[in-house]
Amino acid sequence: MNVLNRDTRLCISLSGRPSNIGTRFHNYLYAALGMNFVYKAMTTDDIAGAVTGIRALGIRGCGVSMPFKEDVLGLVDVVHDSAAAIDSVNTIVNDDGVLHAYNTDYQAVARLLAEHSVSGNHTAAVAGSGGMAKAVVAAVRAAGVTECVVAARNERTGRALAERYGFTWAPDLADRSPDVLINATPIGMAGGPDADTLAFTREAVDRASLVFDVVASPPDTPLVRAATDAGTPVVTGAQVIALQAAEQFVLYTGVRPADDLIAAASVYSRE
Repeated sequence: MNVLNRDTRLCISLSGRPSNIGTRFHNYLYAALGMNFVYKAMTTDDIAGAVTGIRALGIRGCGVSMPFKEDVLGLVDVVHDSAAAIDSVNTIVNDDGVLHAYNTDYQAVARLLAEHSVSGNHTAAVAGSGGMAKAVVAAVRAAGVTECVVAARNERTGRALAERYGFTWAPDLADRSPDVLINATPIGMAGGPDADTLAFTREAVDRASLVFDVVASPPDTPLVRAATDAGTPVVTGAQVIALQAAEQFVLYTGVRPADDLIAAASVYSRE
């Protein structure tokens, strides 16, 4: 990495449970490209104060993770289409004190669904109704899926999200067996209260044709391990974070690294 100096530009992430994945990804690219940037993962109990600090301290960019994706909407100056469309933010860019909000999660999820040929021929279930779930449900609908259940404990937010895209809400899957299962909750996240919990039943996992977990730390969540054991194709949160982080990198720096360099940064981020 470059030696830090007064001209070094700082980018950060804000998460309820910070990991080193984004930190290693971005700093690897800064070093490889000889850029005078540094990236640091952080958490906060004062999201309004943290966003004020981004503006006041001239922090160039900020990745926003659970549970702050919706909370920052009212704290920024410009909400771009990618965030406005789903009322969820995962990226803040500071342009001379003007805070711009974007969402690159949607792009990442949509690309991964396309790579696995998810279409209107599939049924789906999405666990969760928070900021990440909004990106996932929107991407599922854009893939052509018309039959999807939003499984969320919070009926108000779950029902609203489901109805927005013409889907149904339920508190859980019950006896449903959708083709595509997507976890967009913190269930399975390292350090959390549900770190050892499956986001869906083992029976549903065994019957699925694709299991998708947005949790990136650890990459082998209980859901991912259960799907792997069942021989079910899997998309991991590590894949999501690499794709969305690459788009964040472009927004922060104006530079798009070559695909092979992004792949190397992704591998390094998970070591």
